[in-house]
Order: sequence, then structure tokens, then C-alpha cells
Amino acid sequence: MGKVALVTGITGQDGSYLAEFLLSMGYRVIGMTRRSSTLNFERIAHIQDSIELVSGDLLDQTSLQTVLSESKPDEIYNLAAQSFVQTSFSQAVLTGETTALGVTRLLDAVRTVVPSARFYQASSSEMFGKVQEVPQRESTPFYPRSPYGVAKLYGHWLTVNYRESYGMHTNSGILFNHESPRRGLEFVTRKITNSVASIKLGLTNELRLGNLDAQRDWGYAKDYVRAMWLMLQQDEPGDFVVSTGETHEVREFAKLAFEVVDLDYRDYVVLDERFVRPAEVDLLVGDSSHGETKLGWKREVDFPELIRMMVESDLDILKRQIG
Repeated sequence: MGKVALVTGITGQDGSYLAEFLLSMGYRVIGMTRRSSTLNFERIAHIQDSIELVSGDLLDQTSLQTVLSESKPDEIYNLAAQSFVQTSFSQAVLTGETTALGVTRLLDAVRTVVPSARFYQASSSEMFGKVQEVPQRESTPFYPRSPYGVAKLYGHWLTVNYRESYGMHTNSGILFNHESPRRGLEFVTRKITNSVASIKLGLTNELRLGNLDAQRDWGYAKDYVRAMWLMLQQDEPGDFVVSTGETHEVREFAKLAFEVVDLDYRDYVVLDERFVRPAEVDLLVGDSSHGETKLGWKREVDFPELIRMMVESDLDILKRQIG
């Protein structure tokens, strides 16, 4: 019988790609979801018959202990969080409860119920924030610039602490921005590609953005979930930066997205101060050489291809919607 993997946040972008990958590797995949009146299974609808869904909540440690006791996973991937940076400024306490203390509850439940299980924590490049060196690597000092980044940093250091305190196989993937057609519409990349498709189809005539000069290291989510899995296959646990090593401005992302449909971004992009963060992160670019060497990981989809993939997907979605 294959290994058992528990994935929190399975209905999200990363969770859906990871579930697909684990199924392809012969795993029994169990996805944890919160009880809600507005559950969204769109991203996993095509594999829902192949996975098992259980109810649990990072805000409720008892539910986590129950899930772990009943599923007895070999591997646990914690991808659940309040994951939108902008929202974390207006919902700082909720972000802390879920993205920081939620990791505490889950790790302690793992320690109590299945201490031999291998654990993956979704850390984030947002922990680097006001960057102290370029590029950022595993040894770079952290300086988060949002409640989200601060919460992620708490979860990251707790993962390290449980590894060192209890000898658990706990790992942190410090993932830089990773996108896909499954990215939520609230994220700037998907906002851009969806707007480009809408403009091309005559459904709208402008795209409002904040800081066009912000620079990010953007990769493809499907590539990055392979890195998550590879971390848990190592004899020794650790922390790994996962990135492309390239940096691109939001302006360049918009430019290339409009070029996919033969339009000039300057004719449609409108600057809007409402979308500028209270404390901006200007330059994130990772050095993933450690992970590439130790894990044998490398990306397969480059920046222009990622953008083309997202724009073409949004065009298809909108065309179906308008008939």
C-alpha cells in the first residue's frame, strides 16, 4: 500500500497541484478542509473522487488531533493559511491565529499523535520583506513587512524549533512567488491576466494597479509542489529556498500579458493608490542553489510561458462564461 499524505489547504492553488502530484506517485491523499457554507472545490473537482476529504481547522487543536489519529499520515503538508498579504493588514489578528498559531496547533498535534510523520511547512519569501541582501538565500536575515510575513516567520521558526527540540522531521519551504491559472483573482498576477482577457473580449476597458515598480521572483506553482515533496524524501530535514533566481517588475508582467493578446499595456493600465501596500516589499529574488543541489530540483516553466499559460486560460474561462 502506498504512503498516506495529509494536505491542509488542499482546495487552494498549491494544494490542488500537490494532490495531483501525490496521486501520480501512488499516495493515498487526504485533504483537510474547514467546515464552511461556501466551500470551493473548483480546483480539485477533477480529482475529488480520488482523494479523501476530512473536516479540520487550524483554529481548533482537538479537530487536528482527531484528523491525525484517524488518518495516521506518513507525510503532512501544511499549506493552509490566510494567504493574501493585502488582507493581512486589515485582518491582522485572524492572519496571526491561522498563519502563525495554526502552525503551533498542528505541530503540537503531530508531536502528540504521529511524531514520526514527516512535516512540510509552507514558509514564504515575504519573510524577507525589507531585504537585507540580494539574492535571498536560507541564511539571509528576515525582515517581514506585513502581518502575513510576520505570521509566516512565526510558523517558520516554530517548525525549526520542533525539529531541534523533539527530533521531528520538520521542513520549511521558503517559496518565492509562484503562480498558475489556478491562482486566486485577488493576487496581482491573476488580476492582470484575467483583466487582459476581459479587455481583449471587450468586457472591460482598464486595469487598475498599485506599485508597478515592485519586483518579484515568479515561478510556476506546479513546479514548486515537486520541491515540497522532494524535501520530505530527504534523510535529514531542513529549510530550502525555492525560486527561479530571476526578478521581474509588475510592469513587465503586465506588458507581457497584454502582448499575448497583441495589446499595449500602456493603453489600459491605470495607477490606483488603493492598491499600494502600507509597507511595500520592493525587491524579492531567491537563490535556490542549495535546494537545486541537495534536492535535485529545477523549474520547467519559464516566466513568459507562465504568463502565456495564465492569459490563455483566462480567455478560455471567460469565453465559456459568455457563451
